[in-house]
Amino acid sequence: MCNLYTVRVTAAEVAAHFGVPNPMQSNAPDEVYPGMPGLVVTENEGVRDLRSMTWGFPLRLKTMKPDAKPKPVNNVRELTKGMWVGLARKPQWRCLIPVTHFAEAEGEKGKMTRTWFSMRNEPIFAWAGLWRVSDEWGPVYSGVMTDANAAVAPVHDRMPVLLHRDDYQQWLHGTFDDVLAFQKRVFPPNLIEVERTTDLWVKKKKPGPENAVLL
Repeated sequence: MCNLYTVRVTAAEVAAHFGVPNPMQSNAPDEVYPGMPGLVVTENEGVRDLRSMTWGFPLRLKTMKPDAKPKPVNNVRELTKGMWVGLARKPQWRCLIPVTHFAEAEGEKGKMTRTWFSMRNEPIFAWAGLWRVSDEWGPVYSGVMTDANAAVAPVHDRMPVLLHRDDYQQWLHGTFDDVLAFQKRVFPPNLIEVERTTDLWVKKKKPGPENAVLL
C-alpha cells in the first residue's frame, strides 16, 4: 500500500495543472504521510477547487481505548465493499489527489529504503481518490489502489490508481462502471519512472506509515 507521497511543487502550479481557477495558500508539507494534511482537487457544478484535507478516513477499532486517536484509512482496496461503494457511486465524493512521486519500502526489515515512482514526462499527476467530511477530522480523503504493473511489482504488489490528464473528468463525473474500470486498468509500465535510493524508509518518528490502515 502507499503510505508516502510527495507534492514538490507550489499550490499555484497544482492549480494550473488541474484547471483550478482560484489557487489556495497551503501549509501542506511536500512529503505527505497518513494522518497529515494534503492537497485535494474536487469539482462542484463544473468548477474545480483545491482544498486541504487529512489523508485517511478515521477508523476506531473495537479494541481501542475510548480516548485513543482513530487510525487513518488512507488506501482503498475494494471499491465494491464497505463504505467505499456508496462514496464511489456518487461523483460529489470523488477527488483527484495531486502527486509528484509516490514511495514504497524496499529491502530487509529494519533496513528498508525508499523507492520512488513518478509518471514519465509529467511533473504533476493525479491519483484517483474518494473524500468525505468526518466528525473527527473534518474533510478527509483516501487513495484508490490497484494491482501493481510490471514497473512497480518488483517492489510491491499494489500501486495507486493513476490517471492520465484526459481521465480526470471521467473519474470525477463518470458512471460507477467507469470508476471500477479505472481500478481494473493496468497503467502502462513504460510511463513509470523508478528511482531507488539509499534513504531509510523511517527517517524519524512522525505520524503516518506505522499507523496506516488498508480496507
